[in-house]
Amino acid sequence: MTISPAIREQVPLANLTTIGLGGTARYLASCNTPGDCRYALEFARKRSLPVMVLGGGSNIIFSDDGYPGLILRMEIPGLDFAGSSRICQVTVGAGENWDDVVTACVARGLGGIECLAGIPGTAGATPIQNVGAYGQEVKDTIESVNVIERMSGKELRLSNTECKFDYRSSRFKGEDAGRYLVTSVVFRLEQEGHPRIRYPELKQEMMRGEFDSSLTFGEPALNQVRKAVLRIRRSKSMVIDHDDPNCRSVGSFFMNPLLDPAQFDGVRQRWLGAGKPGAIPAYPSPGGIKIPAAWLVENAGFPKGTRRGNVGISEKHALALVNRGATSRELLAFAEEIRAGVEKTFGIRLAIEPIIVSHHNEETRP
Repeated sequence: MTISPAIREQVPLANLTTIGLGGTARYLASCNTPGDCRYALEFARKRSLPVMVLGGGSNIIFSDDGYPGLILRMEIPGLDFAGSSRICQVTVGAGENWDDVVTACVARGLGGIECLAGIPGTAGATPIQNVGAYGQEVKDTIESVNVIERMSGKELRLSNTECKFDYRSSRFKGEDAGRYLVTSVVFRLEQEGHPRIRYPELKQEMMRGEFDSSLTFGEPALNQVRKAVLRIRRSKSMVIDHDDPNCRSVGSFFMNPLLDPAQFDGVRQRWLGAGKPGAIPAYPSPGGIKIPAAWLVENAGFPKGTRRGNVGISEKHALALVNRGATSRELLAFAEEIRAGVEKTFGIRLAIEPIIVSHHNEETRP
């Protein structure tokens, strides 16, 4: 087999990620169709190469040593609308820019993903980690996910239930990590949608902005929500802006811990026992009680703007670790320092949200 023009050798990875870190990939395949994907997978199989799928590069950190296999860059396009007067099925190619998808759906008055505006990355990545923000998660609107099984090359359609969605997770990230390649996602959105504002911060932002309470459904109402979300995200450097140094990150680096009542009480007792004033912020969530990871990080001694050489915490968001000319090794060492500090203070081991790709294995999640 000869190397296709779509497959390049020795490709720098840093420029393909929002955090700007990583060495060189041995091969990179740009895939615009499911056929391209199957070709790339066969190319890697015949050479016994590991394969890593890359979308927008917004939730991934590559090793300084690079990647010894093939990076399959997902670029499949497509945005198709079909449905009844009440529900619209939106089929989205895995390579579509996610924020563009949200904008297009809101412009058509389709409700269900308006709170997910401004999230960087591609549509194909959204079911993998069950992307969510400001009270919405994609699991609430995904009807099915079209995939290729890597080993067999078969194309399959997995229903919402079969995806086994959980908080920032799914079967694609858990039990079947590395088994499937997402090629498109089918969303089920509400025609002339009614926004459902559940998140307190979003409610407050909407009241501060040019909020028109008479707009209750369809594009005008949904767009109000979308714009409010974008204002919040920009204030935290959580939208891509190449002029903002705080944007050189993967967004939220740590996940909000979910505790059962006994665990939460233990954290509260530690806090009170240390003589700290005020209550611990927390809110009920399916399966337990969540504590904002940002609050834990700051109260463990890592406020916004903390620096360690060329890496630091964003000046605007305590969960964003920012590359200021660092290496992946430096960034991960700082992340571990923060996790150890939170664990010492609160007895909670924070989980890391982005995928960490080492030189020797496909991905790790320390």
